[in-house]
Amino acid sequence: MTADAHIRVSDADRTAVRAILERAVGEGMLTLDEFAERIDAVLAARTRGELHPVLQDLPVAAPPPPPLAPMELKGWMTSLSRRGQWTVPPRIELRTRMCDTTLDFTSATLTSRVVEIVIDDYCSTTVLILPDHATADVNGVETVAGSATLKVSAAPPSRTLHVVVRGRIRMGSVTARYPFGATLRRLTGR
Repeated sequence: MTADAHIRVSDADRTAVRAILERAVGEGMLTLDEFAERIDAVLAARTRGELHPVLQDLPVAAPPPPPLAPMELKGWMTSLSRRGQWTVPPRIELRTRMCDTTLDFTSATLTSRVVEIVIDDYCSTTVLILPDHATADVNGVETVAGSATLKVSAAPPSRTLHVVVRGRIRMGSVTARYPFGATLRRLTGR
């Protein structure tokens, strides 16, 4: 039995298992009676361990992992940094007070093509470093004596990474830019 066998099943887990079972019926792996019996078990399941027997003889042996929870970054008079190999969830919640924050997406592992950053900031500087050809949208940022600067393309949204920033900045700044030298590389074709 897996380590997460005692974790409660969500509606999203049940929907994912139902999709697997429907595909199995469509491909002739299950009869309609077997499908009905297994769906009843899925609806009655309370934990992931109870879902395992429903899927164990099918090519997909377990439900897909649940979606990543939002990453929450908080800081007060400090530096926050995410660089190198880090996993980027689809949503980042950034709450900063007098901080220097850098989120470098150039070597990060993306779990979604669109990343939403919700910012709540006082007197901080936030820099988002995006890989070449990534796009961003900072139109959802409300500023009070601050700035939201876009130094990357905004449209059309990139198929690899599109960052959407929204929220509130008071006496601070957020800047989305490419790494230093990206413009020169683009111009010289290197």
